[in-house]
Amino acid sequence: MKEYRTIEEISGPLVFVEIDEPVGYDEIVEIELPDGERKRGQVLESSEDFVSIQVFEGTGSINRDASVRFLGETMTMPVTEDLLGRVLDGSGRPIDDGPEIVPDSRESIVGSAINPTAREYPEEFIQTGVSAIDGMNTLVRGQKLPIFSASGLPHNELALQIARQATVPEEDEADEEGDGSEFAVVFCAMGITAEESNEFLADFERTGALERSVVFSNLADDPAVERQITPRLALTTAEYLAFEKDYHVLVILTDMTNYCEALREIGAAREEVPGRRGYPGYMYTDLAQLYERAGRIRGRDGSVTQIPILTMPSEDETHPIPDLTGYITEGQIMLDGDLNSQGVEPPVNVLPSLSRLMDDGIGEGLTREDHGDVSDQLYAAYAEGEDLRDLVNIVGREALSERDNQYLDLADRFEAEFVDQGYDTNRDVEETLDIGWELLSALPKQELNRIDEELIERYYNEDADDAPEEGEESSGAEAEA
Repeated sequence: MKEYRTIEEISGPLVFVEIDEPVGYDEIVEIELPDGERKRGQVLESSEDFVSIQVFEGTGSINRDASVRFLGETMTMPVTEDLLGRVLDGSGRPIDDGPEIVPDSRESIVGSAINPTAREYPEEFIQTGVSAIDGMNTLVRGQKLPIFSASGLPHNELALQIARQATVPEEDEADEEGDGSEFAVVFCAMGITAEESNEFLADFERTGALERSVVFSNLADDPAVERQITPRLALTTAEYLAFEKDYHVLVILTDMTNYCEALREIGAAREEVPGRRGYPGYMYTDLAQLYERAGRIRGRDGSVTQIPILTMPSEDETHPIPDLTGYITEGQIMLDGDLNSQGVEPPVNVLPSLSRLMDDGIGEGLTREDHGDVSDQLYAAYAEGEDLRDLVNIVGREALSERDNQYLDLADRFEAEFVDQGYDTNRDVEETLDIGWELLSALPKQELNRIDEELIERYYNEDADDAPEEGEESSGAEAEA
């Protein structure tokens, strides 16, 4: 192994070394300081005479007297089923005072692209226990469904709730018979504060969710370069559990905005020509390399499902990070500041939210035969109630018709009873749909124009329908008096 002492320049997280023989792209590098300390890095760019190396642990203590060795291999993640229940740092090293990890194998963190012809179409329902997601924007196994949030909104609480509660109902039934696949969570936190990290770990331990989880924690004061490899380590672990050990793996990536900021920082250090708002022009490709690692493979029982979470700078949906993420993924869950200020937990705004694969993951045999109709009718009714709220601000509620007032009431109840459930409530899909029918039963039957008549006869609650009529008679009598 050849050793170089030809460091020419150190710029931010990058070290530039003069070489006299070819060095491979992405090759792992070991840098030894004069005091014996060793740091790891990765070849970022290579030419005939020079290479640029991104150092994972930071370049603060590196000087031109350090020696550089190229190891001739790319970065790998030691993987084993025993990773479940462990907490690792952003470089994949255990930080939970547990035993050393004895890997079954070492897998490249770049991963292997799934052949499009080998992909199995996603169509199995994943139950998160959150009504606004399960009922209105259903998550499907093998899907990538991001959560769009903003600074100050409780996306961390929602992420933890999903990590605790997520399950595949039909597989739970199969497990009882001894022939089903197990469910696991890979939780990848990037650029979080030490306080947030402690809260995450305390919640995982308190609820027992850690037993079926692998947690990667990259802190805000860790080097930006490490933030680039953390999600790749997490996804490599998820792929091993899914495609080698037949787990259904849910990967939660938070916060993708911190990851993209690290890309921008390293791009500036490399003096690259910036793209939109200073982000690298290759950011779309880089994000796609992460998101497209979700999916199912024909002939394999396991699956990888992703929920990336990002905070939109200035709540701007056209910002490059949410904009590019929306192009790559299959929908989005939108958190809303107004709902949050009203105390709705979680503050999911279902109107701009979307799950493009929802229709394939619901229906008879998957959730319940009325799921799609209830979702469509609730969406239409809530949207009409939202429009009427704007009208009320102009003409007042007294000027609206009896029908309009019913839709206004439904919009209020939808937020208070359906969306607002708290972060400790776990609702199965049956309970979610029952709540939906209670809300819809407050409308006259003739208004339910998106639901099959047979389903209306089966689930419509006549008692709930009577309540507004009695109120209407009472109001009329009072008006006449």
